[in-house]
Amino acid sequence: MTPKVRATGRTIMAKAGRWLAAEHPEITEPGQWTRQTCAAWVAAVDRMKVGDYVQRRDHLRTRTGTPISPRTKAHILNATRMFFRDCQEWEWLPRRFDPARALAVPRSIAALIGTNPRVIANDVWAKLLWGGLNLQPADLPGNSADTYYPMTLIRAITLTWLFSGLRSDELSRLRVGCIRWQHDGHPIPGDSPDILVDDAVCLLDVPIHKTGTAFTKPVDPIIGQAIEAWQALRPAQPHRLDRKTGEHVNLLFSIRAQPVAKEYINHTIIPALCSKAGVPTADVRGNITSHRARSTIASQLYNAKDPMTLFELQAWLGHKDPATTQHYAKITPNTLTKAYTEAGYFARNVRTIEVLLDRDAVTTGATTSGQPWQHYDLGHGYCTYTFFEQCPHRMACARCDFYTPKDSSEAQVLEAKENLQRMLATIPLIDDEQAAVHDGQTALDQLLGKLTDVPTPSGPTPRQIGIPPSATLLPIADVSHGKPE
Repeated sequence: MTPKVRATGRTIMAKAGRWLAAEHPEITEPGQWTRQTCAAWVAAVDRMKVGDYVQRRDHLRTRTGTPISPRTKAHILNATRMFFRDCQEWEWLPRRFDPARALAVPRSIAALIGTNPRVIANDVWAKLLWGGLNLQPADLPGNSADTYYPMTLIRAITLTWLFSGLRSDELSRLRVGCIRWQHDGHPIPGDSPDILVDDAVCLLDVPIHKTGTAFTKPVDPIIGQAIEAWQALRPAQPHRLDRKTGEHVNLLFSIRAQPVAKEYINHTIIPALCSKAGVPTADVRGNITSHRARSTIASQLYNAKDPMTLFELQAWLGHKDPATTQHYAKITPNTLTKAYTEAGYFARNVRTIEVLLDRDAVTTGATTSGQPWQHYDLGHGYCTYTFFEQCPHRMACARCDFYTPKDSSEAQVLEAKENLQRMLATIPLIDDEQAAVHDGQTALDQLLGKLTDVPTPSGPTPRQIGIPPSATLLPIADVSHGKPE
């Protein structure tokens, strides 16, 4: 374990000790723990609040008394489980219970834990990019011409963070010579002219990282230009130990024999960019941190006009498992909206039909004597049935007494009226009707077969009306598409 992880585990076990002193004072050493003690500790962690069983509270401020997060609960139980597992494996304690089962994270807690890449909004990210491309010494807090870090170094770090999608640890451990250039798949020699061809490809060598081995990824040429500008001015420095690999390497972002701290981006670069771009250092998803750039870039590459595939994005991010990449490859609301609209869910389940309203029949009171005032345009005629949307024969009209052919004199008189109002009505379709619309004549014939003995609004069935089958294949018009379906 790293010193930080060991210190965190020690703090958690001290918290468990304070809980024992308050709730189970009879237990004074780890060898006295039983399955019952573990169950009580899991329950206590589940109910724990910020500030419980801690040594100091002055740094907690307003958070005191609020429930701890599910992820914190899992961390506490994981540290406790590792402690007892190690003690049992080294035979410091008798094996009285199985830590993996007795101190497992309950499903009710694990279900609340999930990845949250916290993508930065596109407009905010665009402003941060502009700020990074135009960063000046005066934009940095307390900076001047005589700064501790050269401005060339600061620009190289800033642009690498904005365009490479690297973790802060990967960025701080980049090595001298990590940039290579290619053209048409062939490397460009180091003694080539400074001005590269427009279509040259910049490759970045990423060292061994959190989840895998070293790899190479293409990046924007602006990163290569900024890094090469810094390498040209970087003074010679002794090699330093790479704690992750155990090698003595020539770190790229180093000055005066000291590497730039990983926290420099969060504590200095990001506040300076936010100030220059006029955006807050936090949004609804939390503070803008170095890792949020990684998820933002991954999301934009996945939702681009010509997007990367999941496996291409996995290789670019350096993930070992494609399931990890899926957490970053979030579909933006705009992309999801476009896909939903193109799917045509509403148009598939609802059809629009034109309705003619005879206002003369309404104003003169003729409707009280039974004269129709609503006329549903079927394309080949009109249906005057008031409850047309409930008629089972609406998709294949049986030409009952409510039907008026368009070539009849009654229909011609109706269309000639001046006080006629046209409107559109939406009609939801059942499964059989959808099949008749989308699957063609066979599905329509099946629908007609089912409706043969179903009464029409006027009473008789299509069989009783005696209309030949060929004459009944008269689907309603789909006004939304401008043609009969």
